[in-house]
Amino acid sequence: MKSYTTLLVVFVALLYLNCKDEKKTIETAESVTENTADDALKIIPIEHATLILESGDDVIYVDPTGGAEAFKGQKPPTLILITDIHGDHLSLKTLDKLNLENSKIIAPKAVADKIPSTTANNVKVLNNGETTIVDELSIEAIPMYNLREEALKFHEKGRGNGYVLTLNNERIYISGDTEDIPEMRNLKNIDKAFVCMNLPYTMPVESAASAVLDFKPKEIYPYHYRGTAGFSDINQFKSMVNEKDKSIKVTFLEWY
Repeated sequence: MKSYTTLLVVFVALLYLNCKDEKKTIETAESVTENTADDALKIIPIEHATLILESGDDVIYVDPTGGAEAFKGQKPPTLILITDIHGDHLSLKTLDKLNLENSKIIAPKAVADKIPSTTANNVKVLNNGETTIVDELSIEAIPMYNLREEALKFHEKGRGNGYVLTLNNERIYISGDTEDIPEMRNLKNIDKAFVCMNLPYTMPVESAASAVLDFKPKEIYPYHYRGTAGFSDINQFKSMVNEKDKSIKVTFLEWY
């Protein structure tokens, strides 16, 4: 009986350690705050392509989806960036439920054309290559599109926007739905980058890693990495980046 009890204890201990190791496979964070100052940059992942960037009085919603429930407890937006017309980026139902009283919306024309004035009457069209200033924030529209022949039908060049915005003295790149296009590879002085990687709609982790190694952001956040066959291997992405450039910090957030 004593021998049986000992074996049972050992088995339970091994099971616990194994489960603990599995949880460490991908370590994610619910949110990230840069420092404790009042204007500290706070990054809040909501889901998939949806996030909030918060610094001082600036509250930026990126591709708000998920309805009012997804933003419960969050500050209302002062600025909304929308990248594309697809439902995981543009949700009129979500916009209808948000407090947009003090908010401006930046979007490409294809998106702006789908937003009725009854939902929001403060929409500014920003197309590829254009830059605007909103409340002292610089926002540049970066192209986003597919390169692979089999994926050209998903995102045509000129329809959607990626964005580079300057917030809290940092240049932040949000890729939108894209592949490793020249406009991404040629980016300069990026402090933080949110880069997509999901098939068949955007690009594989190999292409994402290759592009990141070209434009060398100080910190990269994989996002938008759920595809039709499941999740992309963001651990592989991290390994591919850091094997060639350990100075690029790869940070995982809790998107799903």
